[in-house]
Amino acid sequence: MAARSLWAVRWRVRRLLAPSAASDSRVWLYLFSTATQRTAGEDCSSEEPPEELGPSLAERTLRLKAVKLEKEVQDLTMRYQRAVADCENIRRRTQRCVEDAKIFGVQSLCKDLVEVADILEKTTGCISEETEPRDQKLTLEKVFQGLSLLEAKLKSVFAKHGLEKITPIGDKYDPHEHELICHVPAGVGVQPGTVALVKQDGYKLHGRTNRLARVEVAGESHRRL
Repeated sequence: MAARSLWAVRWRVRRLLAPSAASDSRVWLYLFSTATQRTAGEDCSSEEPPEELGPSLAERTLRLKAVKLEKEVQDLTMRYQRAVADCENIRRRTQRCVEDAKIFGVQSLCKDLVEVADILEKTTGCISEETEPRDQKLTLEKVFQGLSLLEAKLKSVFAKHGLEKITPIGDKYDPHEHELICHVPAGVGVQPGTVALVKQDGYKLHGRTNRLARVEVAGESHRRL
C-alpha cells in the first residue's frame, strides 16, 4: 500500500515537471535562435560596407567645374577672336584714312590755289597780240592790278594754311633757317654774322622750316662758297 502511494506521487511529479522542461527547452531554443540571428546580423554587418558617397560627390563637383571652365574657355576664345577681328578692322580703317590723308590732305589748299589760277588766267588774258599800241598803257595797268590781286590772294592762302615767309634781314645767321651763299663785308651798323641780303625767301609751315632762305651774311671778308 505504501509502495503504491510512493509510485503515484513520483508519477505525478514527473507529469508536473514534464511541461516545464518542454517550456524550458522551447525557451532555450528561442534564445538560441535569437542569438543565432543576432550573430548572423552581426556577421552581415561585419561585411565590407558599400562605397561612401564622398568620392562620387567629389567626382561630380570636378565634372561641374570642368564643364564650367570649358564654357569659360569657349567664351574667352570667342572674345579673343572678336578682339583680333576688331583690331584688324581698325588697322585697315586707319591705314585707309592715312592713305586718304596723303591723297586728299591738300584738298583745301588746292581749292584756294584754284582761285589764284583764275586770277592769273584773267591777268594773262588782258595781254593779246591784237592789242593796239595806244591801249598798251591800259593793258599794263590791268596786268599790274591783276598781279597785285594775285599776290594778295597768295599771301591770304599761305596765311590760311600756316605758311609764312621768312624775312631774316638783320637776324643772326641760323643754319636751320638760312642757306649761306656767301659772306659780304659788313656795312655801317651791320654786325658780323648777321644776314645782310636775302637772295631767295624762305618759308615756314606751322613753325617748321619748309624752305631755307638763301642769304648773304655779313663778315670780315667777302668769300664766295
